[in-house]
Formats: sequence, C-alpha cells, structure tokens
Amino acid sequence: MVERLAPNEIVPSRGRRAWLAMLLVTGLTTACMSTTPESAATAPVGAAADSGAPQPVAGLDWTYTVDGAEAKLAYGAPYSDDLRLGLECARGSGLVTVSRDAWPNEPDQFHLESGGETERIAAVAEASPTDGRFLTAELETTHPVLQRFRQTGWLAQWSGDDRQMMAPQAASRPKVEAFFAHCG
Repeated sequence: MVERLAPNEIVPSRGRRAWLAMLLVTGLTTACMSTTPESAATAPVGAAADSGAPQPVAGLDWTYTVDGAEAKLAYGAPYSDDLRLGLECARGSGLVTVSRDAWPNEPDQFHLESGGETERIAAVAEASPTDGRFLTAELETTHPVLQRFRQTGWLAQWSGDDRQMMAPQAASRPKVEAFFAHCG
C-alpha cells in the first residue's frame, strides 16, 4: 500500500528485507522459467542498441513482481542484497514510492534522470535495517522523470558527479511498462 507522507513524517521501514526477499524469489523464478541462452539475454536488441541509450550491465536488471494489488519494480543483482533502487505502487493509484539506501554524505533526496529529464526529489530518511539511512519519496506516475523512464526503460541516479545507470536487460524491458500499467 502506498502511503502519503507529510513533509517531515517518518514512517517505519516497510522492509528492505522484503525487497531483498522479493529480488531473491523473483530471480529464482526467472532463472527457472528462462529458456533464452545467456548470451542472447545480455545482447542489446533493436532500438536500445541503436538509440544511444545506456547499455545493460551484466548481473544487474529490473525485477518486477505483483502481490495482490501491490507491484514492485526493483533494480539490482538477483540472488543478492544488492538493491540499487526500488519502486512500488498500488494498482491504479497513480502514485509510485521510490526507495533505496542513502549513499554516504548524500542529502535526503533522489537525483534521478531519464532520457533528458532530470529532477531532484526530496526524500524522507529513516534508519536503515542494515546500516545508514533509507530514503523514500512518493511521486505521481505523471512526473516527467517517471514518464521518460516509462518511455526509455532506463533511469540514472546521481550523487554529486557520480552517475549510476540502470538499464534493463533486453528481455526485461517490458517489465517497466507492465509496472506503470499496473500503477495507473
């Protein structure tokens, strides 16, 4: 369930552990269901290869899960606790909760980019179950950065001059559209 937050309200963590479990289960399910040769799964396909879009990174991908009315789209390494960014929404809500662990010395914000759109988004920080701070922010699905992500399939996160690209593997590109179709 997506909750609206007052500007300074801190909500107890719903679970970095839940995100990690979701990544592990989805990764196992995907591995069991995949019939694509590994070399084909990492090769760029179609427009993504020709458009100048960022290329996928081996071992990292978007994972999409639906549990009842809730949908999650997470970027990271399957079978690990390497979660780079999590997106969550309730069916038809028009709202997306963005979350991840804060980077060292980073302000309480997300600096996101996709296809030429870039935005700094204020975040709520809370203690992370593992260490440091955990950031969350809520955006409407119509936010320009999210709309460009829906169109391009990739996002980037910035911390100072460091840019972390999050491009899908070729077979995972439809997961982005499925997530936004679910969110409304």
